[in-house]
Amino acid sequence: MANNSTEYAVRFENLRRTYIMGTQQVHALAGVTAQFEKGGFWAIMGPSGSGKSTMLNILGCLDRPTGGKYFLNGQDISSLNDNELSDIRLKYLGFIFQSFNLIPQLTVEENIALPLYYLGWPEKQSNERARELAAMVGLEKRLAHRPTELSGGQQQRVAIARALANDPVFLLADEPTGNLDSNTSKEIINLLAKLNQDGKTIIMVTHEPSIAQFAKKRLFMLDGLVAKIEG
Repeated sequence: MANNSTEYAVRFENLRRTYIMGTQQVHALAGVTAQFEKGGFWAIMGPSGSGKSTMLNILGCLDRPTGGKYFLNGQDISSLNDNELSDIRLKYLGFIFQSFNLIPQLTVEENIALPLYYLGWPEKQSNERARELAAMVGLEKRLAHRPTELSGGQQQRVAIARALANDPVFLLADEPTGNLDSNTSKEIINLLAKLNQDGKTIIMVTHEPSIAQFAKKRLFMLDGLVAKIEG
């Protein structure tokens, strides 16, 4: 492994993922080599079937490659088992989803603190961290509200705060503005850009060119390979 590997949040070496569909082999990733530097803001783009969803699932440790290597913060995690990958997700990754994925029965504060509960943090420290993050995303006055009492943009802000709770190696954002109107989308992407300016690494999958323009670099997938990188 190269000595400078830890300069990158993520590094792929000849990453492959093949699915068996009946008698057919589908090469969703056909040998991807790419590196995502720490502190970067990346947009992954490409048409349906290009491999971007498979890349997202492997980035998020929700799937494992068929071949090649995946280094996360310098550690090769390509051959870890499901329990080990679950541990990596909990400790080192932050997820932002198009559909927010908040728990409706929990308050804003409780939703943000949830990852820390699973990490075994004491309740007092978890709540302090949740309140700090709620203030960071402008929701300090909504701590006791439940998701149904919030707008879509506010719900996504809660999701962003929750994703930051464990101070992840990188934020993985899957179409983070997909369910939002244009004005709210702009607010959310500006918030992500601000987090990136403050040093957080962000890898975002989006099909919207206007949203992708906020990223520092854009990686285009086609037929399971990196077609080009801009920025």
